[in-house]
Formats: sequence, C-alpha cells, structure tokens
Amino acid sequence: MNKGAKIGIATVCTGMLSVAGYGAFNIANALMNGTTGKSDHAQPEVGTVVAQAPSAQQAQDSATAFLAAWAKGDLEAAGALTDSPDTATATLAAFRDKVKPSSLTLAVGGPATAAASAAPGAAPAGQIPLGFKATVEFDGSSTPWSYDGVLGMVRLSNGKSAVHWTPTVINPQLTSGKSISVRPLPASGSSSLTDRNGAPLGNYPSLQPLLGELGDRVPSGTPGTPGTGVVITDDSGQNAPQKVFTITEPKAGQSVKLTIDGKLQAAAEKAVREATGGGAEFASLVAVEPSTGKVLAIANAPASGQNRAFLGAMAPGSTMKVITAAALLEAGISPDAAMPCKQNFSVNGFSFKNDNDESGEGWKFSKDFAESCNTAFIQQGMTSLKGSELRDTAREFFGIGDGVWKTGLKLAPASVPAPGSTTERAAQLIGQGQITMNSLTMASVAATVENGTFHQPIVIPGYDQAPAGRKLSSSTLRGLRQMMHLTATDGTAATAMSGISGNIGAKTGTAQVNGQSSDNSWFTAYADDLAVAAEVQGGGHGSETAGPAAAKVLRVGNDE
Repeated sequence: MNKGAKIGIATVCTGMLSVAGYGAFNIANALMNGTTGKSDHAQPEVGTVVAQAPSAQQAQDSATAFLAAWAKGDLEAAGALTDSPDTATATLAAFRDKVKPSSLTLAVGGPATAAASAAPGAAPAGQIPLGFKATVEFDGSSTPWSYDGVLGMVRLSNGKSAVHWTPTVINPQLTSGKSISVRPLPASGSSSLTDRNGAPLGNYPSLQPLLGELGDRVPSGTPGTPGTGVVITDDSGQNAPQKVFTITEPKAGQSVKLTIDGKLQAAAEKAVREATGGGAEFASLVAVEPSTGKVLAIANAPASGQNRAFLGAMAPGSTMKVITAAALLEAGISPDAAMPCKQNFSVNGFSFKNDNDESGEGWKFSKDFAESCNTAFIQQGMTSLKGSELRDTAREFFGIGDGVWKTGLKLAPASVPAPGSTTERAAQLIGQGQITMNSLTMASVAATVENGTFHQPIVIPGYDQAPAGRKLSSSTLRGLRQMMHLTATDGTAATAMSGISGNIGAKTGTAQVNGQSSDNSWFTAYADDLAVAAEVQGGGHGSETAGPAAAKVLRVGNDE
C-alpha cells in the first residue's frame, strides 16, 4: 500500500488493561484533525529485516508497543515500530481520516496460524504471526465493528523486533491495490415500484424499459434513507465495492403502487407474445379500468423496444368508427336508421370499398357498425357531418387532441387533424388518412363508452386527470353500447369475444399502410370494468390477431 492509501482513524489513549490474556488499548472521542500524531518517545533506529526470527518475548513486546502507539494516536511512533515507517505512518493516518472511528480498542493476542497471516506467501523468512483483536466504534451506532487481525513480527538487523508492514495490518481484507473508507450505503428497494396490489414488477419484460422513467416521476417523499458503512474498494475500479461493516442501516423507501395489475400484465405479455410469433413482430396492448382511467396493463412486442403502446402513432382503421358513430349519433342518426352498405363508394374519383366485399341494401346503421361497412360510414358521414365534427367529437367526448395526457409515461398524442381534402375527409371517417392513434388511445375510447365518462388514463395514482369537454348524451351512449354489443355478439368481433359474458362491447379494425403488404390488425373492446385495445402490425383483419389477443386479457377480468 502506498502513501496515498484511502484509509484513516481518530485517537486518544485511555489506558491499558488485561482481559483474557490480551493487553487491550482504547482510544475514544478524539479526532487528530488530519495530523499524523506526534510521539512523546524517541524514535528507534530502523534496521533491515533479517532471516532470523525474533524471540517470542521480543515479538510480544513489539506488537504490544505498536498497538499501544496506534491506539494512542501516536502514528509516527507506531510507524517506527514497523519495517516500513513512512508507508505505515501514512496508511494509519489515512485509516484515521477516512474511517473516522469514535473509539478504537486493540487487544494483543497469542500466536496466529500461518493460514491467518496477512500474506503468508510473501512473508519474510523468520516471521512470527501474532493475532490481535480490533473493536471499532462509531458515532451514531451502538454496535461495534470487531474483527481479528494479524501482525507479522520480524527481526531487524539492529537486533530489535518490528511489525512487517502490509495493508492487511489495518484489516485482513485490505490487500494491496485496495482502499478502505466510510461510505453511504444505498437504501435497498428505495422507491420501489409495485403493482396495485403491492406485488413486484420485475418479471414483466414490457415494463422493464419503463420502470426507470416511472421511478423518476413518482410522488416525492418516497425515497429511502441511505445508511453508512465501512467499505473496501478496488483502486482500479474494476471490482464492485465490498462492504465489511454496517455503521447505520439503510432504510428502504416507501414502495409506490402503480396502477398496473400483475395478473392482467402477465396475460397481456403472453397475449402479445403469442400474437407475434414469440415477440418477433411489432404489436402492443393496453388494458384500462373504465371507472377510473387507471392503466392496468401495458405490453409491447418486442418487449425491449419502444413503448409502442404509448408512443405509437398509427392509423387505427375501423376502430375509429366508434368515434365516427358517436358523431353520427350526436347528429341525430338512430342505430335503426336505414344505411345501405354498398360494395363501393366513390369520392372525387377515388373508390372506397369494404374489406370483405360485404354489402346489403337493407342494412341499418347498427348492422353497418357490427359488420364494419366502410362505404355506409363514408356515405352517411359525408352527408351528415361537417368537416370539423369528427375532430370535435374526438376532442370533446373522448379527450383526444386537446393537449397531451399526463399519464406518468411519455406519450405520442393521438391526432385527428382537419382533413386536407374531400377524399381525406372520407378516409378519416373509417380511421385512415392522417389520423393517428395507439393502443392506449383506443383502450380509452372503449373505456369511455363502457363508463359513459372519459377518464384520462394514468399509470401513477394521484396524477391529475383532465376531463373531456363534454359527456356523451344518454341517447348517444345508449346507441354506442348497443352497436358495440352487437359487434361483440353477432358481428365481426363475435368469434374473438366468444365466451366472455357480462356487459360487453367491441369493435374490430383493419388499417392499410402504404408500402406494407399486410394490413395492421386492430381491436378495442370492454367487458364490465375492463377495456382493452390491441394492435398487431401486419396482422390482417382485427378479428384475426388483435382480437384474440385482447380477448385473452378480457377473460382474466378486473376483479381487484
């Protein structure tokens, strides 16, 4: 150990006593203010180490003198009783300054075994190992740090005995290239995040990239209190610090319960993984509690990638028809109103068609919704709605496009922009054009229909939830629920929703994307106080991939 060793001590000798064969020396409540400590005695002449061993009495006497000087705080005298005075004095001073004990008791023992010696392989010939006990006390702690040490006693050319100096004289674990000091100990589990039931969240792949962001935004006052301890560190920085004694115990921080439900999160992770062939494709799923807006599950594929569920900005396809239908209902169109479903409908020379070429001249609005007829929605929407009404409905009733939701996580806000042309206006009615949504947005849409009132989604309880400008009228709400229920029981979502009972409703979606060979699959639905939305890139029709994924989570239920 060189003179720059990061170690230290504070000392005043309070006496000597004999305990069970040990000579004990105690120092208490005195700091040396960074000085080395001056000897009141003449310094012995330093000789070189010789191969001949000192006598047992010489070794005992020199060890006793060394420990007495160290305990007294006379570090120059202690250093002079070693075979490397300058290094020993500097190292003892560093121990005093960096560890700062309030009291130190050193008790000389008997012969130590070779195995207990500091560095037996490097020990000089003729060295006699003597054991000693160290008891170190600290302000603020009632538990002392006690350990067994070893002094290697050697004979010098001047005939005297001395301590063979190595860093292990300070502590057996303090080897060359290491430093000892008092450092803060982190509060284990500080500000730990759990699910809404207090269960840990470490086993959910989709949440791992998000926990750091959430941890930075949890309410104040939750961090734990760090402790303090004696720590040995590797001067090279290659190895982790080694705690050798705890002075004050760290106190764990108060756990913060997020809105996530572990059971639903597990189901969501599995559903997304299965929908993408093991997570190789892109997909996302969000579950929301309609009565509160609390986000109960967030799943992404790939799990280690972008939080697509919140940051995605994609055309929602026919799931947008929930909002379009709300606008038409607000405009006075009844679910029983005649609304023929044509195979094709042209707007400014652009021909819109239905995904499955369905058609029916005698269809009503409710059947158009349940079978997701594009042409009926476009024809009726172009007739009954003004250019701004779709955007206004999304904003006023569903909270979309009126500022950024403050959920606790970064979010790409959904957008229903003013259409740039008549053709784009027609495309927006069926969730195409420049409209962008994500799984969180569409889960919230279904949740709003189920509950009747928009609750801005949140992941951290207590976050402010800005209300929507207006509530859906009772007639509009009744119509939406009727049509979403029909879709879930006898429409495009019936197969996916099979076996799910209670108050249920759903809407499938298929979104075309330029340059993509397969359409994106969308699905949004609710069952009692649980709303789920899922999207799978290139998954095809909403009933094929996104629907089964969402339904798996709905079947788990929200039974907190």
